[in-house]
Amino acid sequence: MSGATTRVFVSHLAGLAVFDPNGDQVGRVRDAVAHVRPRSETTRVIGLVVEVQPRRPIFVPMSRVTSLDRGQIITTGVVNLRRFERRSGETLVITELLDRKATLVAGGEEVTVIDIAMEQTRNRDWIVAKVHVRKGGSRLRRRGETLTVNWDAVSGLAAEHVVQGAANMLATFEKLRPADLAHVLHDLSPKRRAEVASALDDDKLADVLEELPEDDQVEILNHLAADRAADVLEAMQPDDAADLLGELQPHEQERFLDLMEPEEAAPLRRLLTYADDTAGGLMTTEAVILPPNATVAEALARIRHRELTPAMAALVYVCRPPLETPTGKFLGVAHFQRLLREPPAEMISMVLDREMRAMSPATPLADVTSFLATYNMVAAPVVDEQRRLIGVVSVDDVLDHLLPEDWRGREVEEDEDEEDRGYSPDDTGQIKVWTPRPENDHG
Repeated sequence: MSGATTRVFVSHLAGLAVFDPNGDQVGRVRDAVAHVRPRSETTRVIGLVVEVQPRRPIFVPMSRVTSLDRGQIITTGVVNLRRFERRSGETLVITELLDRKATLVAGGEEVTVIDIAMEQTRNRDWIVAKVHVRKGGSRLRRRGETLTVNWDAVSGLAAEHVVQGAANMLATFEKLRPADLAHVLHDLSPKRRAEVASALDDDKLADVLEELPEDDQVEILNHLAADRAADVLEAMQPDDAADLLGELQPHEQERFLDLMEPEEAAPLRRLLTYADDTAGGLMTTEAVILPPNATVAEALARIRHRELTPAMAALVYVCRPPLETPTGKFLGVAHFQRLLREPPAEMISMVLDREMRAMSPATPLADVTSFLATYNMVAAPVVDEQRRLIGVVSVDDVLDHLLPEDWRGREVEEDEDEEDRGYSPDDTGQIKVWTPRPENDHG
């Protein structure tokens, strides 16, 4: 191991880039794997979980890590690209030990684990050496005292069935995008997944739920208190919330809808009346909608909103009042590129594309796909028989229905023949795939 660093706190490893000896990035650290033992025994850190593209977690043994210096990790360049699957006796340090309740041996006081420090021994093994903990607060001190103690100074970390929070784990992953955090949650045990979901605020949980497979969505929703589940559904995009409700039994759907605010539940009730493979079933009821007397400047201000996806910001839909779906008469769309070329004070009605076709909610998926492809569009309006705008279909909604149902959790298929015989370095020499002996895989 190069450099003078012998103690590393695992929370500092999360998100660090992992490089091969040539300086080419292999992936980013997501967690560390340890064989947790009782306090009287040595707990070894056996490797790192590294996420490589496309969102595949792999295992990198600590024996193949040559440097942990200067905010980056260097490996030997020889890694196994098989998807990491935790084995019996293994613990994910960040996702399973942070926020764990433990007891100080001296005094018996309950503490919460904030971080774990690992150190390298003379024989080049990495062991868990220190635990950074927080004591319980008091009336005079809301947040308790923090201290760093030896591994053998706390007990209870080897227990499996404990109630665990998630604040420190989430702080470690705070920079993750919702899709990446969803990937982390997907790989957790159901118990830990429920604990982490409970610790997320409503908006963040809504964003993460939209990126999870349907089975995980339903599982998490069922673990939440009914009132909170309704709040989270309100924070989700209407089409995603309707898709999730569509996975439930009718009486369960109605229970959540009744708990929601009427104005939030109404769009979902409408969306649930359409078949999944139609424009009505694909569309969202939220779009950038303006009246014809709005200015180009107003339109540009609306599409700058950071929470809008690129597809939803590509078009401004111009309608007669009311401007909530279902709107008044749909007049046309204004393309964002056209808006950029016009004077800010120009009325949006002067730059409309009035010839763009709109779809009916009964338009089948195949025709929706053809429409977007034919006109090179990333979104399109859906109108009812009175030509009122009732929703918008975007290309990402179409892709969600064209891809296999389990696409969020699937990996890119590997060449089985290559994997069976091992894989030699590619022409660039960047990454080697090694096939370990059974007794020397991770652990």
